[in-house]
Amino acid sequence: MKLPFGRWGLGCAQLGNLYTAIEDDVAAATVAAAWDAGVRYFDTAPHYGLGVSERRLGAALRARPRHEFTVSTKVGRLLVPTPDSGGARDPEGFDVPATHQRVWDFSADGVRRSLSDSLHRLGLDRIDLALIHDPEDHQETALRRAYPVLHDLRRQGVVRAIGVGSKQVDVLRRFAMETDVDAVMVAGRYTLLEQPALDALLPECRRKGIGVVNVGVFNSGLLAVDRPHDGLHYEYGDAPSTVVDKARAIAEVCARHGTSLPAAAMAFAAAHPAVATVVVGAESPDQVKRNAALIAAPPPPADLWAELVAAGLLRADAPVPQPSGIR
Repeated sequence: MKLPFGRWGLGCAQLGNLYTAIEDDVAAATVAAAWDAGVRYFDTAPHYGLGVSERRLGAALRARPRHEFTVSTKVGRLLVPTPDSGGARDPEGFDVPATHQRVWDFSADGVRRSLSDSLHRLGLDRIDLALIHDPEDHQETALRRAYPVLHDLRRQGVVRAIGVGSKQVDVLRRFAMETDVDAVMVAGRYTLLEQPALDALLPECRRKGIGVVNVGVFNSGLLAVDRPHDGLHYEYGDAPSTVVDKARAIAEVCARHGTSLPAAAMAFAAAHPAVATVVVGAESPDQVKRNAALIAAPPPPADLWAELVAAGLLRADAPVPQPSGIR
């Protein structure tokens, strides 16, 4: 099923206080800024802030016409209350109290419970896209138990579409080959910095008509600044010096051609014909407006991509943006 994603969507991990806490009103204003910029696709998950992202997103969308927006959330982690947390903070990168713990559960009952809990937090009557979340260490259970129940829920109309999200290309390709998913969410594996999804995953998705939702296109923040530096995130941790050096080299080429690293990263991420949409996170209205401007800008010049290829900084077989627009 082809969902109305739009050119780009808002990733809502930051609404769950990823790395840094934001206030409820800032979260609401961030969603409002995305809406004003034309965004109608919003991606969240129970994992993001132990449910905080889902609650904030649902509150921000409550007054919007339901038929005008698309929401994806995820299954695979159940949130179990921890009443005796003793004031501890969440240990997985979200600045929230550890009121719950995440429990891996890809069983049929776990999937149903996860979706029911998400609907309650979001305050919605349906999920548009339900994604199996990070099944890397649980592939067999996810394939044999989580996927069949999602397939059945799609048949019943409980969810409109189903898919899988992961940072591992081989996992995504296995689902693309062995199941009837509508979408795969590729996290950080098809960016201006690295393109492992180009070899087999994206061609398989294009062959089968599976929509690719490209997320993590700034590689956790490393490509989100004009001048990459030490201390930025990569893979949700500190970026290794070799990776920072490559990002710097790409940024220098961008500057020589009159564009920025974030602009080139965004344009490149959307250029492959298998990519249905690009999802970018934001923690403030200003970040949304910056990303909207990047999306709306003319693509970088063709000479930029040629120089990146010549310098060994970009694969020669990677599709690049055409002068007529971001695609």
